[in-house]
Amino acid sequence: MPSSASRDQPPTKGRQLKTKQRTLPRTLKRCAAASAVALAALSLQPAQANAAPTPAPQPVVGGTRAAQGEFPWMVRLSMGCGGSLLTRQIVLTAAHCVNGSGNNTGITATLGVADLRSPDAVTVRSTKVLRAPGYNGKGKDWALIKLAQPVDLPTLPIATTTAYDNGTFTVAGWGADREGGRQQRHLLKAQVPFVSDTSCRQSYGSSFVPDEEICAGYPQGGTDTCQGDSGGPMFRRDNAGAWIQVGIVSWGYGCARPDYPGVYTQVSAFAPAITQAAATL
Repeated sequence: MPSSASRDQPPTKGRQLKTKQRTLPRTLKRCAAASAVALAALSLQPAQANAAPTPAPQPVVGGTRAAQGEFPWMVRLSMGCGGSLLTRQIVLTAAHCVNGSGNNTGITATLGVADLRSPDAVTVRSTKVLRAPGYNGKGKDWALIKLAQPVDLPTLPIATTTAYDNGTFTVAGWGADREGGRQQRHLLKAQVPFVSDTSCRQSYGSSFVPDEEICAGYPQGGTDTCQGDSGGPMFRRDNAGAWIQVGIVSWGYGCARPDYPGVYTQVSAFAPAITQAAATL
């Protein structure tokens, strides 16, 4: 998941249109279009070799609502992105959601609720932003936001090894419930399976950075994160049954489309850098 709110239209689906050399636009999953969690299968037009780009013939539809308190470390950011509580005063999000590093009091974080209109919502302003060193729009898609004060909410640990970079993951967000739709009031959730680097490279060619990114989704499509969900966590249970973050919603081509899984920042690849950066805030 260029740092634009719009999504490029994907080509008509077909393996014959994709090769390992093909470079696809990196459509970032931020701001006001597409689904937080897309759960319905898509009806696709027949694939045609050398076909021109076409819009999605069917929109994706919304996922299931998360219960209040189910994912208490989820954060909604005022620029239209998601995030997670790394510590009680630091939010982990995507680099493409922020404009560089430094003092920044212009971001509002909403925390502690699944319903953004709940009177129990906690809102805190930012004080500083640290964007991943070397971020240039491809890979390294992580950033930290320091809040004005700590919040009394649980945090989400990050994976420090690749041990959990497999299996079935959970994704959640407040993005729209269909591609091109509006963002949601209620937090939505879904599960997506791991997709191997080899398979993801077949879909995205050299746009995919295997040492820094991890993919998840179904071959037939139908379940995905999209714009409005950028910066939110992809997570699973560890061996002790606790939640652990393995990915950050980053980009994808289209939304919940067959053969185009969601692409996430691979947290384990940056765990030392994230931890060190958090200490400097």
